[in-house]
Amino acid sequence: MGYILLISEKPSAAKKIAECLAEGEVKEMKKDGATFYKIRRGGEEIVIAPAAGHLFVLTEKRTPTTGWTYPVFDIEWVPIFQANKTNTWSKKYFDNFNSLVKDADSLISATDYDIEGSVIAYNIIRFIYKKNAAKRMKFSTLTKQDLVEAYENASPTLDFPQIEAGLARHFLDYFWGINVSRALTLALRAGGGYKTLSTGRVQGPTLELLKKKQEEIQAFKPTPFWEIYAKLEKRGSAESGKSEQNQFTAKHAEDKFWDKIKAEEIFKKIKAAKDALILSADKKESKLKPPTPFDLTTMQRESYNLFGFSPKQTLDIAQTLYEMGAISYPRTSSQKLPAKIGYLEIIKKLSKKLIYSDLCGKLLKKPNLKPNEGPKEDPAHPSIFPTVDIPSIKELSSQQAKIYDLIVKRFLSVFADPAIREYLTVKLDANNEIFVATGVRTIEANWIDFYRPYAKFKEQLLPPMAKGDVVDVKKIELLEKETQPPTRFTQASILKELEDLGLGTKATRALILQTLYDRGYIKEKSIIVTKLGEVVASSLEKYCPDIVSVDLTRGFEEGMESIQQEKKKKEELIESAQQTLTKTLNNFKKNEKIIGSELIEGIREVMREESTVGKCKCSGDLVIRMSKAKKRFIGCTGYPNCTETFSLPHKGTLTMSPNNCGKCSLKIVQVKNFKKKPWRLCVRCGFVTGKKKDENKSEPPENKGGSGKIENSASKESENHPAEIAKKKVRKKKTSHAGKSEKALKVNNNVI
Repeated sequence: MGYILLISEKPSAAKKIAECLAEGEVKEMKKDGATFYKIRRGGEEIVIAPAAGHLFVLTEKRTPTTGWTYPVFDIEWVPIFQANKTNTWSKKYFDNFNSLVKDADSLISATDYDIEGSVIAYNIIRFIYKKNAAKRMKFSTLTKQDLVEAYENASPTLDFPQIEAGLARHFLDYFWGINVSRALTLALRAGGGYKTLSTGRVQGPTLELLKKKQEEIQAFKPTPFWEIYAKLEKRGSAESGKSEQNQFTAKHAEDKFWDKIKAEEIFKKIKAAKDALILSADKKESKLKPPTPFDLTTMQRESYNLFGFSPKQTLDIAQTLYEMGAISYPRTSSQKLPAKIGYLEIIKKLSKKLIYSDLCGKLLKKPNLKPNEGPKEDPAHPSIFPTVDIPSIKELSSQQAKIYDLIVKRFLSVFADPAIREYLTVKLDANNEIFVATGVRTIEANWIDFYRPYAKFKEQLLPPMAKGDVVDVKKIELLEKETQPPTRFTQASILKELEDLGLGTKATRALILQTLYDRGYIKEKSIIVTKLGEVVASSLEKYCPDIVSVDLTRGFEEGMESIQQEKKKKEELIESAQQTLTKTLNNFKKNEKIIGSELIEGIREVMREESTVGKCKCSGDLVIRMSKAKKRFIGCTGYPNCTETFSLPHKGTLTMSPNNCGKCSLKIVQVKNFKKKPWRLCVRCGFVTGKKKDENKSEPPENKGGSGKIENSASKESENHPAEIAKKKVRKKKTSHAGKSEKALKVNNNVI
């Protein structure tokens, strides 16, 4: 007699499911390096086998023998290990399923209940099991209660609307990725250069958004304005010894003066004022609702602002907590907490943890628990919340502990009472000019106490004042300021922008952003579009604007939602995508050489920027060079007339910091070795620390008290170092300077 084969998304999830469903022993089995589990439940044998994410991938059906071409639409699903020889790790999972399906009477999909999880299981079912039918478990937590319920009430059919939407997304992403990337790369080759360039369906519009913001900042011209402030003190406070507590600042009621003459006239009128009369002191109390439950994007933004974790890092940590059973499924857009999750039971469990006991005790005293929900909904999952499976401190890394605590505090705070804040607005008359002072304080913290230390509100206290009081004027100030440029997108704010514009999904936005970083199109936390990113985005915008169109991309996103809602067929959307790409790429192909020449010029500029540390004393450029022995060093473009060289570490990835050395003005070079913290150096002055404020204070760790020249492990290879070799060659007037020709300059193994 056969068994029920249950498909999980990952090995960790398979183990958790087996432990929760088993009525008795859990047998851990291994075959060819793949682990699976055998259990019994309800008198039936169940085998739980994991995938490791996607085991199948889309690829071109026929690899052209004449080289790359585009557009390409003839594609098919194949096992990952066949499409990419570096993904041989997936073969053991493929072989395991191939072996297990032979004796399986039926299959159940128990992957994550989202479009990716659905596609993962569906491909295993149709390509390995050779069928299109299976049951579907739906759950939002990997807790025993949820998993047992999901198993006992499994849907008799697969979630085909979700599967169809997922398949459509894969097709569109592949079409955009392979075709536009090939177009860019072949255009570059047509222009005489070689470098692999790539982009994607949502990456292009995202890069365009970031570029436009950068252009807006660069084009910004500041406008001067003036503000008048009065520094005041409540009368009699000096005698009472409470002078500091009774000092406050008021601002002229006109706020900003755009006319300098007018500002100066008013300043002259009131600068000698000795006192001010309080015309009114109005108090107003306001209720501040608790925050809404976490959806993924909100949690990623909060994590970035509080801990500096990138969106992808936050999602990875949350996914690990989910697989442990500690939190609910994180890839959700919901801000709802349905009662069926069992608020009371979760809070009771959390109350047993000392760190949460007081907060939980307050909630348990409430006559009823009602969360402050937000408007966003997700048909598949509720918002993110902690489960009844409370992890111990030993189980969590420091990063996991931070995210877990953030989720718990957020969850508890949504059940708390609104905070009450008091706002005080004071109007004053100084020599017939009106000033305004504002204060705010928290009267009842309520939910703020539940969300500490993450809830931060400014308290601006004013001394007690009433209409008719007179206060002393200590000083009148006229300040000249200027308008500030728009702020750059951060990783948190661009996520919000993408969500508002309907670009990408809750599950993909973090990866899209990370991909732009990995490809060198953007850098820094306060996002800067690199020269390479500008070149690629500008070429796409100029010659195939549809590729970077927010409206077009959003339209396809809406189309995939329609498929999931069974309002549209997958084939309709795919055909529309093919027509759009064919039209825009044909236009791109007509301008291939022009585009290529623009790309190559931009990339050369990028390479020069990435390899130049600054000016030499001879006015030449100091750039990264490569010796014949394949050793990196800094040399002058003025060679052979100038023989200035500096050594570089032989290992690690080098990037140019936007900061310059305070002593010699050369760019700081950042060195990143695998699995080690990056460190920074000035090639002329020596090591610097990882902290910007200490850049020119630190000494080389292996040369305390050194002379300032690099005498350390990175450069202390003296005679054999490429810089020394280069100097010897100069003295002997032999071969030309390494890297003399621009054609020999290599950056990231790409040659221009």
